[in-house]
Amino acid sequence: MLSAYFEAHRGGIEIVAGKLAREFKKHGHALTWIASGPELPPKNAGQALQLRALNITERFGVPFPLPLPSVYKPLNAKLGNVDVVVIHDAVYPLHVLAYLRGRAHGTPVIVVQHIGNVPYRNILLRALMKLATALVTKPILRRADQVVFISDAVAREFGDLTYRQRPKVIFNGVDTAVFKPPISARAKTRNRKPFGLPARTPVALFVGRFVEKKGLAILERLARTRPDVTFALAGWGPVDPRSWQLPNVVVFDGLKGASLTKLYNAADMLILPSVGEGYPLVIQEALACGLPVICGSETAEAHAAAKPFLYPVHIQPGWPAVTATAISSEIEHALGEPDSAADRRAAFARRHYNWERAADSYDALFRKVVRPWTGPGLKTQARYMMDNAV
Repeated sequence: MLSAYFEAHRGGIEIVAGKLAREFKKHGHALTWIASGPELPPKNAGQALQLRALNITERFGVPFPLPLPSVYKPLNAKLGNVDVVVIHDAVYPLHVLAYLRGRAHGTPVIVVQHIGNVPYRNILLRALMKLATALVTKPILRRADQVVFISDAVAREFGDLTYRQRPKVIFNGVDTAVFKPPISARAKTRNRKPFGLPARTPVALFVGRFVEKKGLAILERLARTRPDVTFALAGWGPVDPRSWQLPNVVVFDGLKGASLTKLYNAADMLILPSVGEGYPLVIQEALACGLPVICGSETAEAHAAAKPFLYPVHIQPGWPAVTATAISSEIEHALGEPDSAADRRAAFARRHYNWERAADSYDALFRKVVRPWTGPGLKTQARYMMDNAV
């Protein structure tokens, strides 16, 4: 399994890869997780192969590791010894190498496509993204043994392609034993104290990387026009919200897991003014915690069944003031919800987002692309037969 980074990088795709890695292990698969980046690989998610890459583009808000020439030999050796390759997003250079290696040697390749085209404000980045989608992502999706989309929205974006097998939509899961609503309004107030959040002021939460495509410029404009709302921003990146010097903006750059759950449970809503995303995991986590979610109308189309629980807004990255005004109006609607709405959201998340069910769906695809076998993997069995031949 390949992703651009390991989960310590804290991006949504890497977190999903980590969750799936652990579920694949539970299913009895022998997994090697291959990634680059400076973060250390996890210790409890199967074997790990960390390959060297240049990560200079992330300084400008574009996470796109460029592998060094030395990666080819260990990558080639590892991929020559597997039954199936799983790639999280097709566009990364390391993933392209893995895809080509798999195709050359007849190893089935499953591509999990998380995002579509990202409409960067910078004209050069926007052009490069369109070029990469046309020349890299789409050709790989056409020829992959199986394509998985993590949302309806991403599936629609690539709906004009002809595939080798009909694509599947498999939604990411949520650990609803961890992500769940606070037991009472009093508990929500108690959760605010450790974070230094005001007890009686509405709290709007943002969770994600501090980069352009996440809508940080919109959040800044919104915070300036809504001093009556405290904005809790959890994440990290090249944009520093502390530089806004706004008293109603509080930044948390070291939260994850259980500590992040407590921040969800201290908030009144999640605001995610991002563009070019499939279905961010933070939306699913927020729903599991019972929070109303204000997000882009494109994002709200990612899961048709979830739309009644979301507040969609037309996100215009080039017009942050206009978008901030639209979000401000939805803040009032979210604050006016009845208490029962939180329970309905959490119940919806429990029904639809489950890591074990997601892993079961992937397991079925493994058995489909790798010819039926009741014993060890095909290549494992072939090696066994050669080693023990008379």
